[in-house]
Amino acid sequence: MKIYRIVRLVILAGLLIAIFLLLKRPAPVSLPQDRQTVAANVQSYEQKLNQLEQAQAQGQTQSEIRLTAGEISAAMSQGGSIPAPAVETPAAKDKNASEAPPKVTDYQVSFENDVARGQFTTELAGKQVYVTIAGHLGAKDGYATFEPTEFKVGDLSIPVAMVNERLQQRLQEEHDRLKLPDFVGGLKIENGELVVTPQAGVQRP
Repeated sequence: MKIYRIVRLVILAGLLIAIFLLLKRPAPVSLPQDRQTVAANVQSYEQKLNQLEQAQAQGQTQSEIRLTAGEISAAMSQGGSIPAPAVETPAAKDKNASEAPPKVTDYQVSFENDVARGQFTTELAGKQVYVTIAGHLGAKDGYATFEPTEFKVGDLSIPVAMVNERLQQRLQEEHDRLKLPDFVGGLKIENGELVVTPQAGVQRP
């Protein structure tokens, strides 16, 4: 009987550790920006997009712009239009799918090599938790795409295979909000920056 008692204790300890990691605040993926920095980054973001739109209108399809994570974070804080993935743990899979999605706040974004990493807060079982997700950005048929490589709730890593199906379903539900401007043809993270290329084959009169 002692062996079963040991097993129960190990399982209980594992559950307690998992709960602790779920609720623990992870290290931020980026540093906060003050108002002056946000304003400067938003202005830079808008100027670069205008440059790309003008280049596309002039048929300069080899042009590209490079956006920093700071510029993207600032634009998101101003616009608030980028959807977040639904947070679904294995224990939550049997819940009613028609329930309203939880409120999402405090977006943070960082880029490293060819990976985009985002972090936000949401509610899980009535508790505020931090969600961190990383992956590869892309574009297809005029819409942004995302292929995850990492998923964490709090400080607890969750296998991507367990959440990817639900994530892609959520992105499909938010399909219209992922539509790129008509002048944007491609997206990718390269050397820690977001590279945006113009749409080919369309020129304004």
